Amino acid sequence: MADAKQPHLNGAYYGPSIPPPRKAYHRPGRGSGCNPCTCLCSCIFNLIFQIVFTVLVAVGIALLVFWLIFRPNKVKFHVTDATLTDFNFSTSTNTLYYNLALNMTIRNPNKRIGIYYDRIEARAYYEDQRFDAVTMTPFYQGHKMTNTLSPVFQGQNMVMLGSSEVSKYNSDKSDGIYNIDVKLYLRIRFKLGAIKTPKFKPKIECDLKVPLHSNGTILSGTFETTKCDIDW
Repeated sequence: MADAKQPHLNGAYYGPSIPPPRKAYHRPGRGSGCNPCTCLCSCIFNLIFQIVFTVLVAVGIALLVFWLIFRPNKVKFHVTDATLTDFNFSTSTNTLYYNLALNMTIRNPNKRIGIYYDRIEARAYYEDQRFDAVTMTPFYQGHKMTNTLSPVFQGQNMVMLGSSEVSKYNSDKSDGIYNIDVKLYLRIRFKLGAIKTPKFKPKIECDLKVPLHSNGTILSGTFETTKCDIDW
């Protein structure tokens, strides 16, 4: 049986035709659109950032204006004189007998800022052990003024000194000069024109080297004016 005759093929034939692509339809709320929750969070974050940035800029400008107007400077504390006529420690009773008188100056260098000293407590320490405290009269300090405080620590008190502290005391006694720390605990307010600030509680620390006076005579050296540090 003869083979069936093959149909004539055109040389330009490329196979069956390819159907057109199907159209994609997007339902509302789907696809690449913004998720409502994501958009809302992004908007809230941007709003918060703008508010914080605006507040920081406003505070910075206010501080700059404040500085330009008032030009605040640090208050300066000095101990100008110290007289120690008794500083005797009894190891048998752990009792310290003392008589220490100080002259302290407080300088307010500001032209437009006054200071209310509502509370002033002076505490005296030896080898980190407090042996006395006195409270002084409150006062107001005007612009560019210097005031003087004269705390006196006198009496006796029990002080617990260890062996190393007793050894340090004996060394100071031999030298005739005692390392005594005096700290001022303050409660103050600033006056800026008609405005009074809230209360601040700075601490003033004075590390003193005080020579002992005996019968009106200084046994070793002289006291030197000492600048105190301010801890806010």
